Amino acid sequence: MRLLVVDDEPAMASVLSRGLAENGYAVDVAADGTQALWLATENDYDVVVLDIGLPDLDGLEVLARLRASGRRVPILLLTAHDRIQDRVDGLDAGADDYLVKPFAFPELLARIRAMARRGPVARPSRLVVDDLELDPATRQVHRAGRQIVLTHKEFALLECLMRAPGQVLSRSYLIEHVWDVAFDRDSNVVDVYVGYLRAKVDKPFARQSLRTVRGAGYVIGGDGVQP
Repeated sequence: MRLLVVDDEPAMASVLSRGLAENGYAVDVAADGTQALWLATENDYDVVVLDIGLPDLDGLEVLARLRASGRRVPILLLTAHDRIQDRVDGLDAGADDYLVKPFAFPELLARIRAMARRGPVARPSRLVVDDLELDPATRQVHRAGRQIVLTHKEFALLECLMRAPGQVLSRSYLIEHVWDVAFDRDSNVVDVYVGYLRAKVDKPFARQSLRTVRGAGYVIGGDGVQP
């Protein structure tokens, strides 16, 4: 999944970005409201983590403008204030959730997972395609009762594909949602990681779940048995 983190404190932005990346997310960072508006308008994010206290446009103004423009991306507000009215104002402005600093990082991860499940369209908490199962909360993958060990990026790519079973996802889409905004779109990184996934989730089980659609991208689902 691809996230946008908006925070004007370099230390906090760095901690959030690094921690989320270590958990398999593709993360873009904005340091002010103007940059956040541009990024959130130009890119499709799964979740935006938005600090209220920004130096130009505050988080509530960014939130209001995004909602006014029709952007329905799930937004989690971060604030140093624990006043009830602050929460009410944020939720009334269109936020999906609210977290007060300081917070425990596992709670942030859980809230992001919950928001991503809701999204514009409700998503299941556990993803299942044929006999392949992926649990975003425990970050475990199983097939035919056997656990499959994946790297962070392998897991993120598989999760992205399994959230759209039967749909052909282009290389550009996969780069945008699994890597980040600065990544070279001409890179063959998607093809390389699809190869890694096939070696782990398909070949040992004599399956062909992950398929290439020539000139279009990749699709998972409609599992076949290798001849």
